Amino acid sequence: MIFHQIDAGGDRNFAYLIADKDGGSAVIIDPPPDPEKYAGLIDGHRLNVEYIVITHGHSDHSWGMAPAKKRFGGKTVGHTTMHLPLDVKVDEGDTLALGDLKLEFIYTPGHTDDHVCVVCGGHVITGDTLFVGKVGGTDLGPGARREWESLQKLMKLPDDTEVWPGHNYGVAPTSTIGHERKTNPFLLQPDFDAFIDLKANWLDYKRKHGIK
Repeated sequence: MIFHQIDAGGDRNFAYLIADKDGGSAVIIDPPPDPEKYAGLIDGHRLNVEYIVITHGHSDHSWGMAPAKKRFGGKTVGHTTMHLPLDVKVDEGDTLALGDLKLEFIYTPGHTDDHVCVVCGGHVITGDTLFVGKVGGTDLGPGARREWESLQKLMKLPDDTEVWPGHNYGVAPTSTIGHERKTNPFLLQPDFDAFIDLKANWLDYKRKHGIK
């Protein structure tokens, strides 16, 4: 497997390039608006971009979709509820073949209604659902409830699954499901009521515990 985390600019955004090393089939996830930021990786590895996956419709994650398609081709992919020009629409449990690799989609609404996470070969791209030590922003109503349920889905992944978030908001650019399960304040909460209480008081919690 070829795997690259890409500095996508914006608000400390990350994009991802994953490819089947032998066949050269590649996916770019949440690409930045300037394809030249990662063109060297694609050209250097002699990759063929088959898919352009958007984790959710917010502009800082979808802004590079059209430029990527124009530059490299590939089918655009997102959740069935996403209001973008998609070639392939996916939902919970759907998979796409990428050479000898498999992309598996987990529907993770909360931060947005159209959010998906992508599992591939022991990695999970979590977009704005799960960050290192934090979680995505939501309202304190239905959005928070959906995010809580989505996080429980992610916690079913093996502990050694590597977590690759949509922003560099934590103390490190990556983590594991096991580490987040043991250390992420939001994932340590025993139930939804405690989770929503932490969300409501997150600024105070950060100040108290020295979290940036």
